[in-house]
Amino acid sequence: MRRTCLALLTALALIPAAHAEDDTPTYAFGAGVQRMPGWQGSKDTRNQPVPYIDIELPGVGEISTTDGLTIDLIHGEHWHGGLYGNWLWGRTHNELGPQLGGKVASLSPRWQGGGYLEYAFTKRISVGGHVAHDTSGAGAYAALYADWQLPDVWYIQHSLELQVEGMNGAGMTRFFGVTPTEAQAIGTAPYQPGAGWHSANLEYDAFVPTSQHTGFAVAVSYARLYGNAADSPLVRDFGSRRQLTTTLAFVVHF
Repeated sequence: MRRTCLALLTALALIPAAHAEDDTPTYAFGAGVQRMPGWQGSKDTRNQPVPYIDIELPGVGEISTTDGLTIDLIHGEHWHGGLYGNWLWGRTHNELGPQLGGKVASLSPRWQGGGYLEYAFTKRISVGGHVAHDTSGAGAYAALYADWQLPDVWYIQHSLELQVEGMNGAGMTRFFGVTPTEAQAIGTAPYQPGAGWHSANLEYDAFVPTSQHTGFAVAVSYARLYGNAADSPLVRDFGSRRQLTTTLAFVVHF
């Protein structure tokens, strides 16, 4: 499951950290480039230009091209939660490449909506999760994550996030299933996976300031597909279980 704008940075929330104590609204805008798998499970990579917008209103919610929309309904000292919405990317004919393009179904992007719940042990360490469902489709998705904002190095703010993701049978079949017709076209056996956890992802994010209101955001994300996703012929015969994504963006924030 790709995050909105292909997971540009989870921890670009680091940018407004200087404002966290007084809970003032923060705004960040930028653009960059991301080197990422051609499709979920692909062994090939492509470069994707990525815009970045993040508007955070403490006690109300956040809208972001990286993490979607959150509306806070629970805003306590440790517990946070509320409504969650996001944009789930699919795959195009070109992204599938010459081996699979036109033989395996392209997937259009979809909106998904649900809820999230998070617990902050401290200002630097939190755990949480979210669940969501396609607004036009049968896919359902879940994620569990842990965030650790590392001690600053000079003026550099950085963090680590570990996340595991899963899908129901409809979502798993959409991304990793192979119909009999597709199997015949690519020379493999049909495959219909069931529901389950399908990936684990470790991401390092850093923000390197260049002035009071500007800086470079860097992210390195390593994901590993497992279970029914890793057993798919699309991944086993034509792709890779290892998914590496790197991002560099220039950001203005205030």
